[in-house]
Amino acid sequence: MATIFTKIINGEIPGTFVYQDDVCVAFLDVSPMTEGHAMVVPREEISHWIDADQELLDHLMAVSRVIGRAQQEAFDCERIGVMIQGYEVPHLHIHVWPTNSISDFDISDRAEMQSPEQLAGPAERIRRALESQS
Repeated sequence: MATIFTKIINGEIPGTFVYQDDVCVAFLDVSPMTEGHAMVVPREEISHWIDADQELLDHLMAVSRVIGRAQQEAFDCERIGVMIQGYEVPHLHIHVWPTNSISDFDISDRAEMQSPEQLAGPAERIRRALESQS
């Protein structure tokens, strides 16, 4: 059975995408830790990040860095947080989010579920910042 992330990637469930290539996508988290919180997800379903090959991991981290730089520009934050944990969805994903404090790393303090309309503004800010990097 396909994971929820595969369903988002395949367009079966709505997602607010900010990046896509042949290997992975990045879309905003519907329950963000901070505004602009994105997840970088491979198209291939891999449950645990240590099971991914090095080439895929390198690509995911490179994309996470690009997304992080765009977030830093878009949200004028002090740092960019990155986390891989994989308990909620058994599909490798890298959380990337703007942060100004260590308290922004508290995964239990996430925003309530956001609608596509609420995510549209932060997504557009990231997309514009990505375009300016090109």
